[in-house]
Amino acid sequence: MRFDKTFQVTVFSELFGEMRAIARNISSTGIGLEMHEPLPLGTVVTIRFSIPDERTELCMRAEVKHHYCFNYNVGEQAAATRGIGLRFLELLEDSEDYRQTTFTRRRNIH
Repeated sequence: MRFDKTFQVTVFSELFGEMRAIARNISSTGIGLEMHEPLPLGTVVTIRFSIPDERTELCMRAEVKHHYCFNYNVGEQAAATRGIGLRFLELLEDSEDYRQTTFTRRRNIH
């Protein structure tokens, strides 16, 4: 199950440095990101973000598994942007406390 939720993400890579991205959807196993410069397939990154309505930051290790092209319209004009699909590998920093307070608590999605 994927939740379509838009929020800012910081992506860290040893080879490519720090980048900002926009999360477009998230699930328990991965996340879809919109990025100006998609990273190569197989790249392992650290991502940091806060799930909307939460105070704690989440830090994950993830691998680039897919490349995407998002097509849309701005008024009458066609536009496009690129993105990547990441598969979560590991939850970092205070993972047990975060799992207990965030992933097990019920909340409104919209």
